[in-house]
Amino acid sequence: MVTLNRLMGTSSATGPGLSPGDAEKAAALKRMKAFALSLLLVMAVIFAVSFALQERFPWLQYVRAAAEGGMVGALADWFAVTALFRHPMGLPIPHTAIIPTRKDAIGASLSAFVRDNFLSSAVVRTKLETVDVARKAGTWLASPAGAERVAKEGAAVVHGLFTVLNDDDVQAVIEGMVRRHLLAPPWGPPVGRLAERVFEAGHHHQLVDMLVDRAADWVAGNYDAVTRVVSDRSPSWVPSFANDLVGDKVYIEISKFVAAVQSDPDHQVRRSIDAYLKELAKDLQHDPKMIARAEGIKAQVLGDPQVRDLAGRTWATIKKALLEAVANPHSELHHRFTTAVRDFGARLVEDEELAGKVNAWVADAASYVVATYRSDIAGVIEDTVARWDAEETSQKIELQVGKDLQFIRINGTVVGALAGLLIFAVAHAVFGG
Repeated sequence: MVTLNRLMGTSSATGPGLSPGDAEKAAALKRMKAFALSLLLVMAVIFAVSFALQERFPWLQYVRAAAEGGMVGALADWFAVTALFRHPMGLPIPHTAIIPTRKDAIGASLSAFVRDNFLSSAVVRTKLETVDVARKAGTWLASPAGAERVAKEGAAVVHGLFTVLNDDDVQAVIEGMVRRHLLAPPWGPPVGRLAERVFEAGHHHQLVDMLVDRAADWVAGNYDAVTRVVSDRSPSWVPSFANDLVGDKVYIEISKFVAAVQSDPDHQVRRSIDAYLKELAKDLQHDPKMIARAEGIKAQVLGDPQVRDLAGRTWATIKKALLEAVANPHSELHHRFTTAVRDFGARLVEDEELAGKVNAWVADAASYVVATYRSDIAGVIEDTVARWDAEETSQKIELQVGKDLQFIRINGTVVGALAGLLIFAVAHAVFGG
Protein backbone atom coordinates (compact mmCIF):
# COMPACT_ATOMS: atom_id res chain seq x y z
CA MET A 1 0.00 0.00 0.00
CA VAL A 2 2.88 2.34 0.85
CA THR A 3 4.47 1.61 -2.50
CA LEU A 4 1.21 2.29 -4.29
CA ASN A 5 0.81 5.63 -2.51
CA ARG A 6 4.35 6.55 -3.47
CA LEU A 7 3.63 5.73 -7.09
CA MET A 8 0.51 7.86 -6.96
CA GLY A 9 2.13 10.58 -4.86
CA THR A 10 -1.17 11.24 -3.06
CA SER A 11 0.28 11.91 0.36
CA SER A 12 2.06 15.13 -0.54
CA ALA A 13 -0.69 17.42 -1.73
CA THR A 14 -3.86 16.40 0.06
CA GLY A 15 -3.03 17.36 3.62
CA PRO A 16 -5.41 19.15 5.96
CA GLY A 17 -5.75 22.91 6.30
CA LEU A 18 -6.07 23.65 2.58
CA SER A 19 -8.15 26.55 1.32
CA PRO A 20 -11.26 25.66 -0.73
CA GLY A 21 -9.42 26.49 -3.97
CA ASP A 22 -6.36 24.44 -3.01
CA ALA A 23 -8.54 21.57 -1.80
CA GLU A 24 -10.19 21.47 -5.22
CA LYS A 25 -6.79 21.45 -6.93
CA ALA A 26 -5.60 18.69 -4.60
CA ALA A 27 -8.63 16.55 -5.46
CA ALA A 28 -8.08 17.10 -9.19
CA LEU A 29 -4.38 16.23 -8.80
CA LYS A 30 -5.28 13.05 -6.95
CA ARG A 31 -7.70 12.03 -9.70
CA MET A 32 -5.12 12.62 -12.43
CA LYS A 33 -2.49 10.62 -10.53
CA ALA A 34 -4.97 7.77 -10.08
CA PHE A 35 -5.79 7.83 -13.79
CA ALA A 36 -2.11 7.79 -14.79
CA LEU A 37 -1.47 4.91 -12.39
CA SER A 38 -4.51 3.09 -13.75
CA LEU A 39 -3.06 3.23 -17.26
CA LEU A 40 0.18 1.71 -15.96
CA LEU A 41 -1.74 -1.08 -14.23
CA VAL A 42 -3.81 -1.70 -17.36
CA MET A 43 -0.61 -1.97 -19.41
CA ALA A 44 0.83 -4.38 -16.84
CA VAL A 45 -2.28 -6.59 -16.98
CA ILE A 46 -2.29 -6.57 -20.79
CA PHE A 47 1.42 -7.40 -20.83
CA ALA A 48 0.93 -10.33 -18.44
CA VAL A 49 -2.01 -11.78 -20.37
CA SER A 50 -0.45 -11.33 -23.81
CA PHE A 51 2.90 -12.70 -22.64
CA ALA A 52 1.23 -15.79 -21.27
CA LEU A 53 -0.86 -16.44 -24.39
CA GLN A 54 1.46 -15.32 -27.16
CA GLU A 55 2.57 -18.89 -27.90
CA ARG A 56 -1.00 -19.88 -28.65
CA PHE A 57 -1.92 -16.63 -30.35
CA PRO A 58 1.15 -15.20 -32.12
CA TRP A 59 -0.56 -11.89 -32.89
CA LEU A 60 -0.53 -11.21 -29.14
CA GLN A 61 3.21 -10.56 -29.54
CA TYR A 62 2.31 -7.16 -30.95
CA VAL A 63 -0.01 -6.50 -28.02
CA ARG A 64 2.70 -7.57 -25.62
CA ALA A 65 5.25 -5.26 -27.28
CA ALA A 66 2.82 -2.33 -27.09
CA ALA A 67 2.01 -3.02 -23.43
CA GLU A 68 5.71 -3.43 -22.65
CA GLY A 69 6.54 -0.09 -24.28
CA GLY A 70 3.60 1.56 -22.48
CA MET A 71 4.86 0.33 -19.10
CA VAL A 72 8.38 1.54 -19.83
CA GLY A 73 7.09 4.96 -20.93
CA ALA A 74 4.76 5.24 -17.91
CA LEU A 75 7.48 4.30 -15.42
CA ALA A 76 10.07 6.59 -17.04
CA ASP A 77 7.76 9.61 -17.03
CA TRP A 78 6.54 8.80 -13.51
CA PHE A 79 10.17 8.86 -12.41
CA ALA A 80 10.81 12.14 -14.22
CA VAL A 81 7.73 13.89 -12.78
CA THR A 82 8.22 12.53 -9.27
CA ALA A 83 11.92 13.46 -9.27
CA LEU A 84 10.92 17.11 -9.46
CA PHE A 85 9.17 17.03 -6.09
CA ARG A 86 10.61 14.12 -4.05
CA HIS A 87 12.84 11.07 -4.11
CA PRO A 88 11.10 8.30 -6.13
CA MET A 89 10.11 5.42 -3.87
CA GLY A 90 11.84 7.31 -1.05
CA LEU A 91 15.25 6.34 -2.42
CA PRO A 92 17.93 9.07 -2.30
CA ILE A 93 18.76 8.76 -5.98
CA PRO A 94 21.09 11.53 -7.21
CA HIS A 95 19.48 14.44 -9.05
CA THR A 96 16.00 13.74 -7.66
CA ALA A 97 13.82 15.85 -5.32
CA ILE A 98 15.05 18.77 -7.40
CA ILE A 99 12.66 21.44 -6.06
CA PRO A 100 13.19 20.76 -2.32
CA THR A 101 16.96 20.43 -2.62
CA ARG A 102 17.49 23.35 -4.99
CA LYS A 103 14.75 25.62 -3.70
CA ASP A 104 17.05 28.55 -2.92
CA ALA A 105 18.86 28.30 -6.27
CA ILE A 106 15.51 28.17 -8.08
CA GLY A 107 14.35 31.26 -6.16
CA ALA A 108 17.55 33.14 -7.06
CA SER A 109 17.22 32.15 -10.72
CA LEU A 110 13.56 33.20 -10.80
CA SER A 111 14.46 36.50 -9.16
CA ALA A 112 17.21 37.15 -11.73
CA PHE A 113 14.88 36.18 -14.58
CA VAL A 114 12.18 38.61 -13.43
CA ARG A 115 14.74 41.36 -12.85
CA ASP A 116 16.44 41.04 -16.23
CA ASN A 117 13.38 40.41 -18.40
CA PHE A 118 10.53 42.31 -16.72
CA LEU A 119 11.96 44.96 -14.39
CA SER A 120 13.65 47.12 -16.99
CA SER A 121 12.93 50.72 -17.90
CA ALA A 122 12.41 49.87 -21.55
CA VAL A 123 9.84 47.15 -20.81
CA VAL A 124 7.92 49.29 -18.32
CA ARG A 125 7.94 52.38 -20.53
CA THR A 126 6.82 50.39 -23.60
CA LYS A 127 3.96 48.85 -21.67
CA LEU A 128 2.82 52.18 -20.20
CA GLU A 129 2.86 53.80 -23.64
CA THR A 130 0.25 51.29 -24.80
CA VAL A 131 -1.91 51.62 -21.68
CA ASP A 132 -2.65 55.40 -21.78
CA VAL A 133 -2.84 55.65 -18.00
CA ALA A 134 -4.05 59.26 -18.02
CA ARG A 135 -7.24 58.63 -19.99
CA LYS A 136 -8.07 55.41 -18.19
CA ALA A 137 -7.65 57.13 -14.85
CA GLY A 138 -9.50 60.21 -16.10
CA THR A 139 -12.47 58.15 -17.30
CA TRP A 140 -12.71 56.48 -13.92
CA LEU A 141 -12.26 59.73 -11.95
CA ALA A 142 -14.86 61.53 -14.07
CA SER A 143 -17.49 58.91 -13.26
CA PRO A 144 -19.67 59.46 -10.17
CA ALA A 145 -18.60 56.12 -8.74
CA GLY A 146 -14.90 56.90 -9.18
CA ALA A 147 -15.14 60.37 -7.64
CA GLU A 148 -17.17 59.02 -4.71
CA ARG A 149 -14.63 56.24 -4.19
CA VAL A 150 -11.74 58.73 -4.10
CA ALA A 151 -13.68 60.96 -1.69
CA LYS A 152 -14.54 57.98 0.52
CA GLU A 153 -10.96 56.74 0.63
CA GLY A 154 -9.72 60.27 1.25
CA ALA A 155 -12.15 60.67 4.15
CA ALA A 156 -10.94 57.37 5.60
CA VAL A 157 -7.33 58.54 5.34
CA VAL A 158 -8.13 61.85 7.05
CA HIS A 159 -10.11 60.14 9.81
CA GLY A 160 -7.37 57.57 10.34
CA LEU A 161 -4.71 60.28 10.39
CA PHE A 162 -6.55 62.27 13.05
CA THR A 163 -7.08 59.08 15.06
CA VAL A 164 -3.37 58.27 15.02
CA LEU A 165 -2.11 61.80 15.69
CA ASN A 166 -1.63 62.81 19.31
CA ASP A 167 -3.26 66.18 20.10
CA ASP A 168 -0.46 67.29 22.43
CA ASP A 169 2.20 66.46 19.84
CA VAL A 170 0.36 68.35 17.09
CA GLN A 171 -0.17 71.37 19.34
CA ALA A 172 3.54 71.31 20.19
CA VAL A 173 4.39 71.30 16.47
CA ILE A 174 2.03 74.22 15.78
CA GLU A 175 3.42 76.13 18.76
CA GLY A 176 6.97 75.51 17.56
CA MET A 177 6.11 76.72 14.05
CA VAL A 178 4.46 79.86 15.45
CA ARG A 179 7.50 80.63 17.59
CA ARG A 180 10.00 79.92 14.81
CA HIS A 181 8.23 81.62 11.93
CA LEU A 182 6.05 84.24 13.66
CA LEU A 183 7.69 85.22 16.94
CA ALA A 184 11.40 84.67 16.38
CA PRO A 185 11.77 87.10 13.44
CA PRO A 186 11.50 90.81 14.42
CA TRP A 187 8.16 92.36 13.49
CA GLY A 188 9.23 95.96 12.95
CA PRO A 189 11.17 95.83 9.63
CA PRO A 190 8.77 93.53 7.69
CA VAL A 191 5.71 95.42 8.98
CA GLY A 192 7.41 98.70 8.09
CA ARG A 193 8.23 97.50 4.55
CA LEU A 194 4.67 96.32 4.03
CA ALA A 195 3.23 99.54 5.41
CA GLU A 196 5.57 101.63 3.25
CA ARG A 197 4.35 99.92 0.08
CA VAL A 198 0.72 100.38 1.20
CA PHE A 199 1.18 104.05 2.03
CA GLU A 200 3.17 104.82 -1.13
CA ALA A 201 0.41 103.27 -3.23
CA GLY A 202 -2.25 105.27 -1.36
CA HIS A 203 -4.26 102.24 -0.28
CA HIS A 204 -4.72 103.80 3.17
CA HIS A 205 -6.73 106.74 1.81
CA GLN A 206 -9.96 104.77 1.90
CA LEU A 207 -9.37 104.05 5.58
CA VAL A 208 -8.72 107.75 6.24
CA ASP A 209 -11.91 108.62 4.34
CA MET A 210 -13.88 106.21 6.47
CA LEU A 211 -12.45 107.67 9.70
CA VAL A 212 -13.19 111.24 8.57
CA ASP A 213 -16.74 110.28 7.57
CA ARG A 214 -17.30 108.66 10.96
CA ALA A 215 -15.90 111.78 12.67
CA ALA A 216 -18.25 114.01 10.63
CA ASP A 217 -21.21 111.79 11.53
CA TRP A 218 -20.28 111.91 15.21
CA VAL A 219 -19.91 115.69 15.23
CA ALA A 220 -23.24 116.10 13.43
CA GLY A 221 -25.03 113.97 16.00
CA ASN A 222 -23.35 115.22 19.20
CA TYR A 223 -23.98 118.99 19.42
CA ASP A 224 -24.84 118.71 23.13
CA ALA A 225 -21.69 116.75 23.91
CA VAL A 226 -19.46 119.36 22.24
CA THR A 227 -21.13 122.36 23.91
CA ARG A 228 -21.14 120.55 27.26
CA VAL A 229 -17.37 120.12 27.08
CA VAL A 230 -16.97 123.87 26.52
CA SER A 231 -19.33 124.69 29.40
CA ASP A 232 -17.64 122.22 31.79
CA ARG A 233 -14.18 123.67 31.10
CA SER A 234 -15.10 127.35 31.32
CA PRO A 235 -14.63 129.28 34.64
CA SER A 236 -17.58 129.25 37.02
CA TRP A 237 -17.95 133.02 36.93
CA VAL A 238 -18.65 133.04 33.13
CA PRO A 239 -22.36 133.58 32.47
CA SER A 240 -24.25 130.63 31.00
CA PHE A 241 -25.31 132.58 27.88
CA ALA A 242 -21.60 133.21 27.17
CA ASN A 243 -20.88 129.50 27.51
CA ASP A 244 -23.69 128.79 25.07
CA LEU A 245 -22.33 131.30 22.56
CA VAL A 246 -18.77 129.94 22.87
CA GLY A 247 -19.97 126.31 22.72
CA ASP A 248 -22.05 127.04 19.64
CA LYS A 249 -19.08 128.78 18.01
CA VAL A 250 -16.75 125.87 18.82
CA TYR A 251 -19.25 123.36 17.43
CA ILE A 252 -19.65 125.36 14.22
CA GLU A 253 -15.87 125.59 13.75
CA ILE A 254 -15.39 121.88 14.43
CA SER A 255 -18.12 121.08 11.92
CA LYS A 256 -16.54 123.33 9.30
CA PHE A 257 -13.13 121.81 9.97
CA VAL A 258 -14.33 118.23 9.67
CA ALA A 259 -16.34 119.10 6.54
CA ALA A 260 -13.29 120.68 4.96
CA VAL A 261 -11.16 117.66 5.69
CA GLN A 262 -13.96 115.45 4.35
CA SER A 263 -14.39 117.33 1.10
CA ASP A 264 -10.75 118.18 0.28
CA PRO A 265 -8.62 115.16 -0.71
CA ASP A 266 -5.54 117.37 -0.48
CA HIS A 267 -6.32 118.89 2.91
CA GLN A 268 -3.43 119.73 5.19
CA VAL A 269 -4.67 117.23 7.78
CA ARG A 270 -4.66 114.48 5.18
CA ARG A 271 -1.15 115.41 4.11
CA SER A 272 -0.05 115.40 7.73
CA ILE A 273 -1.56 111.96 8.24
CA ASP A 274 0.24 110.71 5.10
CA ALA A 275 3.54 112.17 6.27
CA TYR A 276 3.11 110.68 9.75
CA LEU A 277 2.28 107.22 8.45
CA LYS A 278 5.20 107.21 6.00
CA GLU A 279 7.56 108.34 8.73
CA LEU A 280 6.18 105.60 11.00
CA ALA A 281 6.85 103.00 8.29
CA LYS A 282 10.47 104.17 7.98
CA ASP A 283 10.98 104.17 11.75
CA LEU A 284 9.68 100.60 11.98
CA GLN A 285 12.42 99.59 9.56
CA HIS A 286 15.35 101.68 10.73
CA ASP A 287 14.76 103.23 14.18
CA PRO A 288 16.05 100.90 16.95
CA LYS A 289 13.71 102.43 19.53
CA MET A 290 10.65 101.95 17.34
CA ILE A 291 11.72 98.40 16.48
CA ALA A 292 12.13 97.67 20.19
CA ARG A 293 8.66 99.07 20.90
CA ALA A 294 7.22 96.81 18.19
CA GLU A 295 8.96 93.82 19.78
CA GLY A 296 7.52 94.82 23.16
CA ILE A 297 4.01 94.95 21.70
CA LYS A 298 4.59 91.53 20.11
CA ALA A 299 5.70 90.07 23.44
CA GLN A 300 2.63 91.48 25.19
CA VAL A 301 0.20 90.26 22.56
CA LEU A 302 1.76 86.84 21.96
CA GLY A 303 3.41 85.67 25.18
CA ASP A 304 3.86 82.03 26.15
CA PRO A 305 0.29 81.47 27.44
CA GLN A 306 -1.23 83.16 24.40
CA VAL A 307 0.85 81.11 21.97
CA ARG A 308 -0.04 77.83 23.68
CA ASP A 309 -3.71 78.81 23.73
CA LEU A 310 -3.55 79.82 20.06
CA ALA A 311 -1.94 76.50 19.09
CA GLY A 312 -4.52 74.51 21.06
CA ARG A 313 -7.51 76.40 19.69
CA THR A 314 -6.14 76.27 16.14
CA TRP A 315 -5.67 72.50 16.20
CA ALA A 316 -9.00 71.88 17.94
CA THR A 317 -10.82 74.00 15.36
CA ILE A 318 -9.12 72.38 12.37
CA LYS A 319 -9.65 68.86 13.73
CA LYS A 320 -13.31 69.39 14.57
CA ALA A 321 -14.10 71.04 11.25
CA LEU A 322 -12.37 68.40 9.13
CA LEU A 323 -13.78 65.43 11.05
CA GLU A 324 -17.30 66.81 10.76
CA ALA A 325 -16.79 67.53 7.07
CA VAL A 326 -15.36 64.13 6.15
CA ALA A 327 -17.98 62.29 8.20
CA ASN A 328 -20.85 63.97 6.38
CA PRO A 329 -21.26 62.82 2.75
CA HIS A 330 -23.47 65.84 2.12
CA SER A 331 -21.02 68.41 3.46
CA GLU A 332 -19.76 71.28 1.34
CA LEU A 333 -16.20 69.94 1.57
CA HIS A 334 -17.28 66.51 0.29
CA HIS A 335 -19.24 68.09 -2.55
CA ARG A 336 -16.40 70.38 -3.58
CA PHE A 337 -13.85 67.57 -3.38
CA THR A 338 -15.87 65.16 -5.53
CA THR A 339 -16.57 67.95 -8.01
CA ALA A 340 -12.86 68.77 -8.22
CA VAL A 341 -12.02 65.08 -8.75
CA ARG A 342 -14.58 64.72 -11.53
CA ASP A 343 -13.42 67.94 -13.20
CA PHE A 344 -9.83 66.76 -13.09
CA GLY A 345 -10.85 63.40 -14.57
CA ALA A 346 -12.73 65.13 -17.37
CA ARG A 347 -9.67 67.26 -18.13
CA LEU A 348 -7.48 64.16 -18.32
CA VAL A 349 -9.86 62.72 -20.92
CA GLU A 350 -10.35 65.89 -22.97
CA ASP A 351 -7.04 67.75 -22.67
CA GLU A 352 -4.46 66.12 -24.93
CA GLU A 353 -1.58 68.17 -23.55
CA LEU A 354 -2.42 67.42 -19.91
CA ALA A 355 -2.91 63.70 -20.65
CA GLY A 356 0.45 63.61 -22.40
CA LYS A 357 2.16 65.26 -19.44
CA VAL A 358 0.57 62.84 -16.97
CA ASN A 359 1.48 59.82 -19.10
CA ALA A 360 5.05 61.08 -19.40
CA TRP A 361 5.23 61.70 -15.65
CA VAL A 362 3.90 58.23 -14.86
CA ALA A 363 6.33 56.63 -17.31
CA ASP A 364 9.27 58.61 -15.90
CA ALA A 365 8.30 57.77 -12.32
CA ALA A 366 7.83 54.07 -13.07
CA SER A 367 11.09 53.93 -15.02
CA TYR A 368 12.96 55.61 -12.17
CA VAL A 369 11.50 53.23 -9.59
CA VAL A 370 12.29 50.19 -11.73
CA ALA A 371 15.81 51.36 -12.58
CA THR A 372 16.60 52.28 -8.97
CA TYR A 373 14.91 49.48 -7.07
CA ARG A 374 14.76 46.62 -9.58
CA SER A 375 17.18 44.49 -7.58
CA ASP A 376 15.28 45.13 -4.36
CA ILE A 377 11.93 44.34 -5.99
CA ALA A 378 13.18 41.13 -7.58
CA GLY A 379 14.97 40.27 -4.35
CA VAL A 380 11.57 39.89 -2.69
CA ILE A 381 11.09 36.70 -4.75
CA GLU A 382 14.44 35.27 -3.69
CA ASP A 383 13.97 36.20 -0.02
CA THR A 384 10.43 34.83 0.06
CA VAL A 385 11.42 31.50 -1.49
CA ALA A 386 14.40 31.28 0.88
CA ARG A 387 12.05 31.55 3.87
CA TRP A 388 9.80 28.75 2.64
CA ASP A 389 10.14 25.26 4.02
CA ALA A 390 11.60 22.96 1.36
CA GLU A 391 8.96 20.24 1.68
CA GLU A 392 6.12 22.75 1.87
CA THR A 393 7.47 24.56 -1.20
CA SER A 394 7.54 21.33 -3.16
CA GLN A 395 3.95 20.58 -2.13
CA LYS A 396 2.76 24.08 -3.07
CA ILE A 397 4.33 23.93 -6.51
CA GLU A 398 3.06 20.40 -7.13
CA LEU A 399 -0.41 21.52 -6.13
CA GLN A 400 -0.34 24.29 -8.73
CA VAL A 401 1.19 22.42 -11.70
CA GLY A 402 1.04 18.74 -10.74
CA LYS A 403 -2.26 18.08 -12.51
CA ASP A 404 -0.81 19.22 -15.83
CA LEU A 405 2.38 17.23 -15.21
CA GLN A 406 0.32 14.04 -14.91
CA PHE A 407 -0.44 14.36 -18.62
CA ILE A 408 3.26 13.67 -19.17
CA ARG A 409 2.76 10.28 -17.52
CA ILE A 410 -0.39 9.62 -19.55
CA ASN A 411 1.25 10.70 -22.80
CA GLY A 412 4.33 8.67 -21.92
CA THR A 413 2.19 5.57 -21.52
CA VAL A 414 0.47 6.10 -24.87
CA VAL A 415 3.64 7.12 -26.75
CA GLY A 416 5.58 4.24 -25.15
CA ALA A 417 2.92 1.75 -26.26
CA LEU A 418 2.97 3.07 -29.82
CA ALA A 419 6.77 3.14 -29.88
CA GLY A 420 6.99 -0.40 -28.53
CA LEU A 421 4.52 -1.62 -31.11
CA LEU A 422 6.35 0.18 -33.93
CA ILE A 423 9.78 -1.08 -32.88
CA PHE A 424 8.56 -4.66 -32.56
CA ALA A 425 6.72 -4.51 -35.87
CA VAL A 426 9.80 -3.14 -37.72
CA ALA A 427 12.10 -5.64 -36.06
CA HIS A 428 9.74 -8.51 -36.85
CA ALA A 429 9.45 -7.40 -40.46
CA VAL A 430 13.20 -7.06 -40.91
CA PHE A 431 14.49 -10.02 -38.95
CA GLY A 432 11.42 -12.24 -38.83
CA GLY A 433 10.62 -14.34 -35.83
